[in-house]
Amino acid sequence: MLNKLISLIFAVTLCTSSAIADSDNPQLLIQTNQGNITLELFQEQAPETVKNFLTYVDSGFYSGTIFHRTIAGFMIQGGGFTESLSRKETRAPIRNESGNGLSNSRGTISMARTNHPHSATSQFFINTVDNRNLDAQGSRFGYAVFGRVIQGMDIVMSISRAPTAPKAGHRDVPKQPIMISAIKRISEPSQSE
Repeated sequence: MLNKLISLIFAVTLCTSSAIADSDNPQLLIQTNQGNITLELFQEQAPETVKNFLTYVDSGFYSGTIFHRTIAGFMIQGGGFTESLSRKETRAPIRNESGNGLSNSRGTISMARTNHPHSATSQFFINTVDNRNLDAQGSRFGYAVFGRVIQGMDIVMSISRAPTAPKAGHRDVPKQPIMISAIKRISEPSQSE
């Protein structure tokens, strides 16, 4: 009886977590050579960041890029380099929205940047653990969370465990390229009339 109850609770939790996605938020599909990852973007909390990301998505910018930095127990990062580790030309940097109340918790997607807080362009990372040390604290900027994984976290975790090596001046580069073939919109926010 207890086992049946535990199984039922687990099944309800799985169904609920898929249904938690807000229909007013855009959803995207990241297609990789390791499997697909589905995202929900938080346009209300990070409007400039989401608009920037969708501009890159809609232009096809991410096709042919790689996850160039993967660290087990931390995160996976991509969206800026080709398989040969050539940096893609980007748009102007955006304002840092890390003070939006969202935390770099497991499964969230955030903007990658340099030490300058307002330097994010196209690169993003997906947290594989709770990385609250990356959140804004007081007057210190953090890394802006702008969405979360709603399906495919198993793919994210598998990518994070890929064997890595230094390559072309970068550390933690997967030995076998982890390609992003495309990032596409799969749903649009509902429009009020």
